[in-house]
Amino acid sequence: MLPKKISISENDSVNIEWDNNKVSEINKYLLRKSCPCALCEVERDDNHHEYNLFRGNKTEVVDIEVVGQHAIKVTWKDGHNTGMYEFQYLIDLAEKGYSPKG
Repeated sequence: MLPKKISISENDSVNIEWDNNKVSEINKYLLRKSCPCALCEVERDDNHHEYNLFRGNKTEVVDIEVVGQHAIKVTWKDGHNTGMYEFQYLIDLAEKGYSPKG
């Protein structure tokens, strides 16, 4: 499955329309909090207070690009862009939904 269109909605979500016409909606906070890169993994594992890396304008998306046939790369307002979000991971995040504590 490949993304046909990726957009950011007014309700703070990243929307991905897939080539099978399904749509995944992922809250930007959840997307940033779920960044699969090593830096963010350490931040989560070290249990930093309220995930300081994932607050404020750090959840503002500057750019999203498709990487090959398997992932997207998100550039965040704070310059972070090392996480590669595989397509299945994005689908799973959308199904998980958003919870402020989750």
